[in-house]
Amino acid sequence: MSFKPARRPQFFYTTTPLPCPYVPGRTERKVVTELSGVHAETLHDRLSRGGFRRSHNIAYAPVCPGCNACLPIRIRAREFKPDRTQRRIERRNADLLAREMPPRATAEQYALFQAYQRARHGEGDMSTMSFYDYRAMVEDTPIETSLVEFRLPGGRLIGACLTDRLNDGLSAVYSFFEPELNPRSLGSYAIIWLARRAVELGLDHVYLGYWVEDSRKMSYKAHFHPSEVLRGGQWRPLAELAPRAGALATPA
Repeated sequence: MSFKPARRPQFFYTTTPLPCPYVPGRTERKVVTELSGVHAETLHDRLSRGGFRRSHNIAYAPVCPGCNACLPIRIRAREFKPDRTQRRIERRNADLLAREMPPRATAEQYALFQAYQRARHGEGDMSTMSFYDYRAMVEDTPIETSLVEFRLPGGRLIGACLTDRLNDGLSAVYSFFEPELNPRSLGSYAIIWLARRAVELGLDHVYLGYWVEDSRKMSYKAHFHPSEVLRGGQWRPLAELAPRAGALATPA
């Protein structure tokens, strides 16, 4: 006779208010829960479809009083149609070698991560992360995870994307890239690559985290067509809720 492991109670906690990084003058709060044990991946799948994100061994979602500006967003990978700009980005990066690596932190990755943080987020908390902090971000996970590395033909690492595997898609946890190579648009290329890879794996979606319509930091996420946002407990086409964003994402 076999016995299934008993499910332990799942506890959720609310964080203290902090300044919102996306909407000036507002505060943010999150609901968080631990991902651990034999059921961690099942829980992660379910929570991801419900709008949660992962950091280390924690799943979280915004629960900001009086504000619902953060909308979970995902690409319908099987139907993804790159627009003219995205096709140019693909051609521009056709020389890159992409490899899905185990979640193991290296000094080479950390050096690139530091350069990216200094250039793009110099005043953010992540800019002060030590190698041990970075290693925890990459390795401290109970979820099936990989680190997609993007290298030039000579072997130089110029980009990476920490990516979770879900039952129905891939989840882009965090990406960073060489800040001096702006013409390559490596952040957008990583998303395009994930959409192509999801289809190869027989998966339906690429989860991109949260989209805020009025945030310039988040605007790029609306440029991948077709995409869906979670609102009112349902995934709905982004173009239905934000026609302006839908127009931006219309293939050229």
